[in-house]
Amino acid sequence: MNETIMTIEAAAKYLRVSERTVYDWAQKGEIPAVKTGTIWRFKKDSLERWINERLSGAKKFSPPQTVCAESIIVPERIVFLSYENKVEALSALTANLCTAPQITNQAELNDAILRREQLISAAIGCGVAIPHVRLASVSGLVMSVGISRVPISGFLPLDNEPVKILIMVAAAYTQHTYYLQTLSFFNARLKNHKLRNALIAAKDEYEVCKLLAP
Repeated sequence: MNETIMTIEAAAKYLRVSERTVYDWAQKGEIPAVKTGTIWRFKKDSLERWINERLSGAKKFSPPQTVCAESIIVPERIVFLSYENKVEALSALTANLCTAPQITNQAELNDAILRREQLISAAIGCGVAIPHVRLASVSGLVMSVGISRVPISGFLPLDNEPVKILIMVAAAYTQHTYYLQTLSFFNARLKNHKLRNALIAAKDEYEVCKLLAP
């Protein structure tokens, strides 16, 4: 068995692509890789198998999943927020998300959410923000919904409409396609102003679930 361990540079030369491409594949879980600290490493034999699978039509890869809102929206992960500050609101929603068995490291999730927010706002306009991350410590896609009847400051949305609805999504590294599909699904759904108004006026967690996953 070929146990040669390769760096990103060596893997890029072997695969005849750029180092950035190899790094992106590793980050997205699309290529066999192991991360030690901040450094990615690759086994040559694993890369060979990966190449062969792709050349043979990638029959072993699972087809993209269909987003089933009913399976990821549950009353236990609906939170009515009363924070006017985005950091407090995000931290409260992270704490709720960490009640899901798919999350094993609350500190890492909280840090990742806040760090991403510092880089780029999760606000998508219309009073909605969708903070999201993929982490190695997450075993499967899970989400929490935060509803606030008071404006949450600090998100700096492009349309200047204060955020009142938060959809927080966390997924495993290997769920890149399903993760993007889920983000797109809820992004599209929440463009409906009647739905947004109904969510903010919802009486309880069960009503929120019915609205988002009818």
